[in-house]
Amino acid sequence: MKRTKVHMLGFLVSLAWKNLSRYRRRTIITVVAIAFGIAMYIWVDSLLLGAERESERNLVWYETGAAKVMEANFWKNIDYLPLEYSFVPSKSLKDALSSSGVVWTPRVCFFGEVYTDEGSLPVKVIGIDPKEDKRVYRLENVIYRGRFLNNGEKGVLVGRKLMRSLGVDVGNLLTLKIRTKSGVFKTLRLRITGVIGSPNPKVNGGTLFIPLSLVNRELELHGAVTELSLYFPGWQTPEKILGRLRAKLEDERSLVVKSWRDLAPDFLAVSQGKRSGTAVILFLIFIIAAVGISNTMLMAVYERIREIGMMRAMGMGDSALKFAFLLEAGGIGFIGALVGIALGALLSFYSVRYGIDFSAYMKDVDIGYRLTGVFRGAWNPEVFPISFVFGVAVSMGVAFIPASRALKMEITECLRHQ
Repeated sequence: MKRTKVHMLGFLVSLAWKNLSRYRRRTIITVVAIAFGIAMYIWVDSLLLGAERESERNLVWYETGAAKVMEANFWKNIDYLPLEYSFVPSKSLKDALSSSGVVWTPRVCFFGEVYTDEGSLPVKVIGIDPKEDKRVYRLENVIYRGRFLNNGEKGVLVGRKLMRSLGVDVGNLLTLKIRTKSGVFKTLRLRITGVIGSPNPKVNGGTLFIPLSLVNRELELHGAVTELSLYFPGWQTPEKILGRLRAKLEDERSLVVKSWRDLAPDFLAVSQGKRSGTAVILFLIFIIAAVGISNTMLMAVYERIREIGMMRAMGMGDSALKFAFLLEAGGIGFIGALVGIALGALLSFYSVRYGIDFSAYMKDVDIGYRLTGVFRGAWNPEVFPISFVFGVAVSMGVAFIPASRALKMEITECLRHQ
C-alpha cells in the first residue's frame, strides 16, 4: 500500500514537471513575475530596515540621547521649551543615575531668534557643557568646519544646513535674541567656532549650540537645567534600565524619565508606516502571483481537458489530478521564489555595502527618518523564509480554483472537448 502511494506521488511529481517544461514560455513569464515581486519585497524591506536602524542611532547619538530626565511640566509643554520648568539636579538624582550605570550630561534647551541682513529666523538653542556632552553625544566627531566649543567663550556651533540658510561661515558673528527665565529679552553677539555636519538632518537644520556656562549666566538660571541627557549600553531596549531608574527616583516626583522613543514621535510614526508599507508590498506580490498563476493554470487546464478526461477514465481520482495541478503551480512558485530570493539578496547586498544616495531628492524634504540622503540597507534573515513560503503557498492556493472547476466536468464531456 505504501509502495503504491509512493509510486503515485512520484508519477504526479513527474507529470507536474513535464507540464512545466511543456509550456516553457508561459512558465518562464510567470516565474519572472513572481521573482520580480519577491525580489522587490526583500530589497525594499532591507532599505527600510536599514534606514530605521540608522535613524535610531542618529537620534540617540546626536539628538535625544538614550533618554532624558526633565521636569514633568516641561515634558507636558515640550513643544514650547519653557525655561520656567528648569531644575537644579540634586545629589540624590546624580547618585541614582550613577548607581543605575548611566552617564549623563546637563543641557538647557530653549528657543531664540537669529537676525540676518534679510530679517530674522527662529532657531532652537541648546546650551551644552563641552567636556561632559561628549560622554552622551557625538557632536565633536561631526565638525564639518572649524572646531568644537570651549566652555565660557561666546561661541556658537551652527548646523551645516542652517549655515547655508543664514549665509554665514566660521569666524562670522551671529546676533541672537533670547528671553531669560524671568522674561527679559537680551541680544547676544556670538562668533561661529564650528559647523556641524551631522548625519541627522534635524541637528543640521535649525539648531545652535552654545556653552552651558554662557547660557546659565545670560538666562539667569542659577545652575538650573531643562534636562539631563542620558546614555547607557543597551539603549535599543531602554525599558529595562529606565524601569529601575524610575523606581530609584520615587522621591523626585516632579521629574520624569523619557526614552528616546518617547522623544521622537515623528520617527515612530514613520517606522510604523514602514511596517504598513511592507505589508502593502506583500499584498502586491499576492496580486502578481494570483494573476500570473491563475492565467497559467487556466490555460493549462483548458488545453488539457481531453487529457484530464482520459486520465479520469483510466481510473485516476479527482484528488490525485487536483494534487497534480497544485504541484505544477507549486513548482512555478518554488522556482519563482528561489530566483526572487537570489535577486533580492543581490540587491540587498549592494544597498548594505554601498547604500543608495537619495540626497539630491531630500535636500529640503523631511520624511521623518534621521538621514541626510544615503539609505543603507540591513540584512533581515526572517524575510527570506517568509518570502519563500509565501511564494509557494500563494501559487498553490490560487491554482486550487481552476483545478477544481476542471474536475466538475463529466468524463464524457471532457473526452468530447475540442
